[in-house]
Amino acid sequence: MEKLIYEKSSPGRTAAVLPAAGVPERKGEALIPSRYVRKKKAELPEVSELDAVRHFVRLSQLNHSIDTGFYPLGSCTMKYNPRACNALAMLPEFLHRHPLAPESLSQGFLACLYDLQEMLKEVTGMKGVSLTPMAGAQGEF
Repeated sequence: MEKLIYEKSSPGRTAAVLPAAGVPERKGEALIPSRYVRKKKAELPEVSELDAVRHFVRLSQLNHSIDTGFYPLGSCTMKYNPRACNALAMLPEFLHRHPLAPESLSQGFLACLYDLQEMLKEVTGMKGVSLTPMAGAQGEF
């Protein structure tokens, strides 16, 4: 069993020391209503950044996931999203697109969808294809 991070704590150990921000410092009490201000110092573990990262990575590896094994929960078993596709989906041009964005601001995105449809038609020999998901894993695609 993995130790609690508090059991790895060592007084005075810190993860990082941040440089001065270059702006005037203000006390939190001046910004936060007194009813929300902690009355005593928070009892947080004192660990290095490396110890914290290793601790939480070890904990994450105790969890079963679709990346590490079979996970039979509906659509999760029917799909595989390559990491490269996830990286593309995280590009700001796709990530920050709002579904209700005006058509005039969506032309690049719509062109990508159109080109994909045309490629799928050519590869499959079909007269037409739809990118509208039916449900489940197809919607995740």
